[in-house]
Amino acid sequence: MKLYCLSGHPTLPCNVLKFKSTTIMLDCGLDTTSVLNFLPLPLVHSPRLSKLPGWVSKDGTINLEKELKECAGRVFVDAQPEFCLPERELLDLSTIDVILISNYHCMMALPYITEHTGFTGTVYATEPTLQIGRLLMEELVNFMERVPKAQSATSWKNKEIQRMLPGPLKDAVDVWMWKRCYSMQEVNSALSKVQLVGYSQKVELFGAVQVSPLSSGYSLGSSNWIIQSHHEKVSYVSGSSLLTTHPQPMDQSSLKNSDVLILTGLTQMPTANPDGMLGEFCSNLAMTIRAGGNVLVPCYSSGVIYDLLECLYQFIESANLGTTPFYFISPIANSSLEFSQIFAEWLCHNKQTKVYLPEPPFPHAELIQTNKLKHYPSIHGDFSSEFRQPCVVFTGHPSLRFGDVVHFMELWGKSSLNTIIFTEPDFSYLDALAPYQPLAMKCVYCPIDTRLNFHQVSKLLKEVQPLHVVCPEQYTQPPLTQSHRSDLMLELQPPPMPYRRCSVLNLPFRRRYERIYILPECAVIVALT
Repeated sequence: MKLYCLSGHPTLPCNVLKFKSTTIMLDCGLDTTSVLNFLPLPLVHSPRLSKLPGWVSKDGTINLEKELKECAGRVFVDAQPEFCLPERELLDLSTIDVILISNYHCMMALPYITEHTGFTGTVYATEPTLQIGRLLMEELVNFMERVPKAQSATSWKNKEIQRMLPGPLKDAVDVWMWKRCYSMQEVNSALSKVQLVGYSQKVELFGAVQVSPLSSGYSLGSSNWIIQSHHEKVSYVSGSSLLTTHPQPMDQSSLKNSDVLILTGLTQMPTANPDGMLGEFCSNLAMTIRAGGNVLVPCYSSGVIYDLLECLYQFIESANLGTTPFYFISPIANSSLEFSQIFAEWLCHNKQTKVYLPEPPFPHAELIQTNKLKHYPSIHGDFSSEFRQPCVVFTGHPSLRFGDVVHFMELWGKSSLNTIIFTEPDFSYLDALAPYQPLAMKCVYCPIDTRLNFHQVSKLLKEVQPLHVVCPEQYTQPPLTQSHRSDLMLELQPPPMPYRRCSVLNLPFRRRYERIYILPECAVIVALT
């Protein structure tokens, strides 16, 4: 049994498991942190960005004025943002039989895999994962296509030239493999290969292996996977949560008696308590509004935003914010809010019971009915005529490199009355803000990550007792910035097997038994001899 690691990002995993003559890809996350090296894509012409000076090396030997621009001491690529894809040279991806998807954040690289590698297999995912994943891909394509950039930047990717560039461009990994966003045609083709599955449904793969999704408790339809033969069992735990927010609770008991447990997708913020961050979010929002400023929340269009809106629903009246308008701006805003209300069977028990009353499971339905929350596909059209301040705006993308958020950064960045509140943990907020400096706007960092922390996962592993644990290398040592914190790493006996991007592990798997089928005639011959 072998495990190939194709991604170096533990919360955006992409691994391939070879087990019993089947080749199974576990997730295909897209590392979008690469976009932080690019200039933002403004929706309207930005004189500030257009006047940035081009970059020339100090000795004048390298002139990349057309590709690289300097801003506040940093150098950025002036081209369409590109993404760091999963590794494609480690093994022949056309040999993959199936792809198992854990949640909609871990499927964003799917079109690159299914449309450009000769893949002919099947993709398995739950219905909410498929539908919300489709929306997020559609939004990403929309963000890119509505602000096209004609020029492409390739010279800076030359290995010899990249070595001479200032950081962080100099340290960027595998830049020659970075790719522009896929098209909507590729998205539709990729998603046509998805077969829907329900929790605990058993799917046979070629009579050799059986796979089954379990609720992971992290997001609508999110799954962990059991992969088993007649005598062996592998558990894949990715993006799981024990918090009772809106999804169905995590199924832990089915993970017991695993020979190997592959663990990834732990919290990126092990020291930040989600409840504490929600409280900080609300208090900073209220302070800004009372002072006459606006609040900008750069976020994904599905997931934590549902919890933020629910928290604000309970907070608005007590904080005397009843007249403050809340705007949610995204090409998929309407679809996202509607989908969250119709996937009743994928919700936790409390929200399911509301559906049968019948009541909407999420309170944002009431916020919309009472006109406290308004949603728009973009800043153009109805929004521009109905927009009033002070207000709160939820919009994407959390990287601040594309989407409607770029417009609000240019609009509100020069006033210290306004506040930007970061809630998504995927991006360094300092790196996200770098091309907008100097910035007068206040910045608040309240990362909300409900995935398992190290204490929770250690307790879980003691309960389910797998024989072997395999995990990203990052989980086997404390963070670089907190090297004394041994509680922020996995300490197990036997020690977990670590992997990193491009590594291939031979898993410690001893096959003791094998089921065989024999014809009656052969059985008679065997018995006689």
